[in-house]
Amino acid sequence: MAVFSSLAEKLQNTLGKLRGRGKLTEQDVKEALREVRLALLEADVNYKVVRDFTARVRERAVGQEVMTSLAPAHQVIKIVHEELTQLMGGSQSKLELASQPPTIIMLVGLQGAGKTTSGAKLARLLHKQGHRPLLVAADVYRPAAIKQLQVLGEQLQLPVFTLGDQVSPVDIAKAAVEHSKRYGNDILILDTAGRLHIDEELMGELRAIDEAVSPHQVLLVVDAMTGQDAVNVASSFNENLDIDGIILTKLDGDARGGAALSIKAVTGKPIKFAATSEKLDGLESFHPDRMASRILGMGDVLTLIERAEAQIDEDKAREMADKLRRADFTFEDFLEQLEQVRNMGPLDQLLDMLPGVPGMKGLRGLQVDERQFGQIEAIIKSMTVEERLRPEIIDGSRKRRIANGSGTKVQDVNRLLKQFNQTRQMLRQLGALDKKAKRRKRARPFSFFQ
Repeated sequence: MAVFSSLAEKLQNTLGKLRGRGKLTEQDVKEALREVRLALLEADVNYKVVRDFTARVRERAVGQEVMTSLAPAHQVIKIVHEELTQLMGGSQSKLELASQPPTIIMLVGLQGAGKTTSGAKLARLLHKQGHRPLLVAADVYRPAAIKQLQVLGEQLQLPVFTLGDQVSPVDIAKAAVEHSKRYGNDILILDTAGRLHIDEELMGELRAIDEAVSPHQVLLVVDAMTGQDAVNVASSFNENLDIDGIILTKLDGDARGGAALSIKAVTGKPIKFAATSEKLDGLESFHPDRMASRILGMGDVLTLIERAEAQIDEDKAREMADKLRRADFTFEDFLEQLEQVRNMGPLDQLLDMLPGVPGMKGLRGLQVDERQFGQIEAIIKSMTVEERLRPEIIDGSRKRRIANGSGTKVQDVNRLLKQFNQTRQMLRQLGALDKKAKRRKRARPFSFFQ
């Protein structure tokens, strides 16, 4: 599911109607903003936030600068983009690190919001940036909470500090701080307990931890899919603890977007991170301007590039480019590229980041079937190494064996081989044209009148 897909489609349709008009009247803007208002309310955005947002856009959009411009519709869309960006915080709110390590990050939130997993994801992200994080199991109430954090730590090969479930969370936090100083961990992430609802007992314990270790950052973990409930939870935690920022989980499953669009305006606290998938690499810094661009169908090329850089090895990419030019790439190369692309995230999310694609009629609401990629992967992995390197040796009996091994049909194997051969043939033709062009360029003398 594309992030904010329902809201994005409605806003793109509404603003798209303005583009078809040469001049805009004040009535045109009012009608468009009425539809924008309805779209935001349906997306479960806080009523006061919607009212203030549309008032600001109306004030700017009916001004002389817009109405007399050569492209008034584009000016209105630009205003909506800027106001959406401001609504979600204006600019990226970075994690504030202590001048003297360790930086203590305390994760708080209701049970089920995803604190433990978010803590592991955050530790992974910080480790990739060169830090030495320590995960601390301070939830002694939820069954298997400690074990869950230990399992996640093992998967990430990162240390987890625990004193079991018979020690108070305050004592665990204090001991973890001493441990991190002793072993050189520059960031300490406290996974605290949650409840099914906010109560004085929960807040009392969190305040006790806060007073005992004075965390540099208190981050609230909330479920984006709960909409206005997430905003209400954030308000309550902020009143009791004075949080520093928010981690929004399950953003990839949130078709509406009410929480992300309301939470900063209501609480005054920024969204610092957003979870875009269930995988341990599915946590990203939250960029309001990029999210506004995605909502309006302008894409998010910067995030796409960052994901690609994180997953694709530069030397291997250069090597692959050479192979493609020579048209001598194999199924081994194809499989490697497929895995790298899949590691970048769900394909519908990647399409959502390409400018213009979310608004294309043929692609709007497109459901990318990940199973097709799984099928291709299964077929290639059922081939022998020799078959992957030399597909031309795959005859009838080999096809039947490959189909049986991959749980597919011979027709599926034939289809993949045909597509692969067609691609190689096309690349050979392009390579031949490229060589001819280079020869002509070398043979032709330079002239200003070419």
